[in-house]
Amino acid sequence: MSGDRLYFRQLRAGRDFARVNPIAAQMVNFVYLIGDRQSGECLIVDPAWDVDGLLEIAERDGMTVVGALATHYHPDHVGGDLFGFDVQGVARLLERVGVKVHVHREEADGLKKITGLSESDLARHDSGDILEIGQQRIEFIHTPGHTPGSQCFLVNGERLVSGDTLFVRGCGRVDLPGGDPEKMYESLTQKLAKLPDETILYPGHDYADKPTSTIGEEKQNNYYLRIKSLDEWLRLMR
Repeated sequence: MSGDRLYFRQLRAGRDFARVNPIAAQMVNFVYLIGDRQSGECLIVDPAWDVDGLLEIAERDGMTVVGALATHYHPDHVGGDLFGFDVQGVARLLERVGVKVHVHREEADGLKKITGLSESDLARHDSGDILEIGQQRIEFIHTPGHTPGSQCFLVNGERLVSGDTLFVRGCGRVDLPGGDPEKMYESLTQKLAKLPDETILYPGHDYADKPTSTIGEEKQNNYYLRIKSLDEWLRLMR
């Protein structure tokens, strides 16, 4: 069974890696390792802050990183300049291992600008694309709103890695450059909220009193998934 072979780790900055970096500890980013135990290969979602430490974790688990998945191009997720602080990210990853960074095509140019990567470093994707690693199946879901090319990853139809689109009891900001409140409302209500209730949510930051939830729990308890109309949403976001 693919589920028995699934390798899936949720790692928090400042606790599981980047332990001596106070800014990483404040940002509480989650990084994910997703792979197939039998093939020994994995992907790394949003590698930032301490790439060497993340690769060491994968190596200790007997896994080889064969690609990176980018939920969006903000420096705390992929590296780059964060308010004058240089965040280690995908550029360092590509120095260590020759892999592709899988990014939504609407986010690719921004990712190159933020990180200094070239086009040959990227694999551009559209919503609905499928990436397989061993027997594990990862579906790309385009969820614009936080940024134009934000994307989530649905693993084997059961686990949603949501980046900064949906948090436990929250959602991503829409007041940053590239943010769009109308598109965020559509992403939340027409895409993520329509996933099965039992889908496990794995967000991009540890902002709540627990690190995971389910879509069903969030539909009941997350205020941002309970807003009934776009007009009400836009009044809230102004």
